[in-house]
Amino acid sequence: NIFRTIGYKKKYVKVPHGHIWVEGDHHGHSFDSNAFGPVSLGLLHARATHILWPPQRWQKLQPMLPPERKPLQREQE
Repeated sequence: NIFRTIGYKKKYVKVPHGHIWVEGDHHGHSFDSNAFGPVSLGLLHARATHILWPPQRWQKLQPMLPPERKPLQREQE
């Protein structure tokens, strides 16, 4: 799939089979795929499932992609 990036050296990136695109929750302050590109699934050790701190934000995380970040069929804008 081709994804639109935020701050990566390319505006669009194709994530190869067997890889993932990892982004932190604070764009510009996260050391994530926007800094180093797609990550091999073999390097994945854990998965975030809940927010525990601060207590007023306790919640189970749900997979969510904003509409403007959905995978593209081809490079488009």
